[in-house]
Amino acid sequence: MPSYLSPGVYVEEVESGSRPIEGVGTSVAAFVGFAQKGPFNEPTLITNWTQFVGVFGEFVEGTYLATSVYGFFANGGGICYVVRIGGQRGDGDDAGAAPAVAAGPPASLGPYLVRALPGVTGEITVEVADPEGDDPPQDVFTLLVKRDGDVVETYPAVTTKRSKDNVAAQVASRSRFIALEEPGKGAAPARPAAQSVSLAAPPADGTPASEELSAESYVGDPDLRTGFGGLEAVEEITMVAAPDLMSAYERGALDLDTVVSVQQGLITHCEAMGDRIAILDPPPGLSPQQIKAWRIDRTGFDSKYATMYYPWIKVFDPNAGRNAFVPPSGHIAGVWARNDASRGVHKAPANEVVRGAVALQTQITKGEHDLLNPIGLNCVRAFPGRGIRVWGARTLAADPAWRYLNVRRLFNYLEESILAGTQWVVFEPNDDALWARVRRTVSAFLVNEWRKGALFGLTPDEAFYVKCDRETNPPESIDAGQVICEVGVAPVKPAEFVVFRLAQLSGGSGAVDE
Repeated sequence: MPSYLSPGVYVEEVESGSRPIEGVGTSVAAFVGFAQKGPFNEPTLITNWTQFVGVFGEFVEGTYLATSVYGFFANGGGICYVVRIGGQRGDGDDAGAAPAVAAGPPASLGPYLVRALPGVTGEITVEVADPEGDDPPQDVFTLLVKRDGDVVETYPAVTTKRSKDNVAAQVASRSRFIALEEPGKGAAPARPAAQSVSLAAPPADGTPASEELSAESYVGDPDLRTGFGGLEAVEEITMVAAPDLMSAYERGALDLDTVVSVQQGLITHCEAMGDRIAILDPPPGLSPQQIKAWRIDRTGFDSKYATMYYPWIKVFDPNAGRNAFVPPSGHIAGVWARNDASRGVHKAPANEVVRGAVALQTQITKGEHDLLNPIGLNCVRAFPGRGIRVWGARTLAADPAWRYLNVRRLFNYLEESILAGTQWVVFEPNDDALWARVRRTVSAFLVNEWRKGALFGLTPDEAFYVKCDRETNPPESIDAGQVICEVGVAPVKPAEFVVFRLAQLSGGSGAVDE
């Protein structure tokens, strides 16, 4: 408390009785796939198409990452994270080892093999030089990377020993041009002699070799921040897609069993995080009967944190100069973002136009749709005069309580918003005054959501309740340092089936007397 020792007027700043909860973002996507260039296995923030091209390159024929990101922004998306797979940081004590992707043909650099990374252009030269200074250690050297004769990367005072200055670790964590492969486990190799080697150009498309691609390339490792595991550190992500899972299948790099295991890994990631939804793509070219069998017999996914859209859509491919079929997940993520911005996360992201789509791989009839909708397959359909629209908003959950996509996403939004907006409660005195403040804070937030139309009910009392008192916080909970607040909400559900009942009336029988 301040001391008042002399007469006068004093002004003090005090905390207000309540602290408002701000809604978190709901439209941040993450894409995992192949790119022409760019860092491997590092979730990179992208806010527009130009930025994506600068970091990861242009469209690449036979891959779908660039097309999906373009479709995301074209349909209203604003923020996404991109993870380029095909390389890894390493494992164990050798974290930072060379990427597993077969980039350009290797060249020998003493005991090491060195390659140019996919997407790298120009003449790449790698040079070993003596370090600067007097009487340097025998195992220390300088590594120079040149492109078209100009030095683009310098690694001064690197060593072959297992340390923070290990040359392989330094190259793997920093280089955008080369990959360096150690001879194997065991004793540290000898220092390479002073020399210079030129590297052959890698494949232009930037995709990994088929023999090096596996489910682990996608699923990754949370500790090494690779694949889906690398997305665990990015809390704001709300939707995840892996469009190039299907390009790998088309190239024969992955079989259908591996595709299913990767999709299951993506669902597991979303379930573990509890704040994001997996947007799954079906294999290309399946008929409605085949996609039904794929959904029921081949995958059998049952998750409220996953959804699947069918069929593939046809969009313009600038690289080939013609229209091409692509998986719908990237465009769908953009539709979600646009729907959230215009209506809110509580509105089902359906009956929305898919911008950029000019045709569908399969024209679905109403009878076929009747078979697919009950098993959680969200169809994209073409309607005369109304364009190509998303015509489904279901999760892959068998539980009717979590059938609708907007309900799951609304709860994600409410949970994350309340979590972020009540951090001030931690270490406060656990008494009736605190419980009352918590009730007021959460109730004020939910009233605003009810006014937006996110909750069902004519009054706030019908739409939600917040209970935080002596009943939810008995002495045992207080002694354990816990504050327990029980919140119940009634989410709005979409009008999926609109029924008009028409009856024929006899002439004059419908008149109403004044």
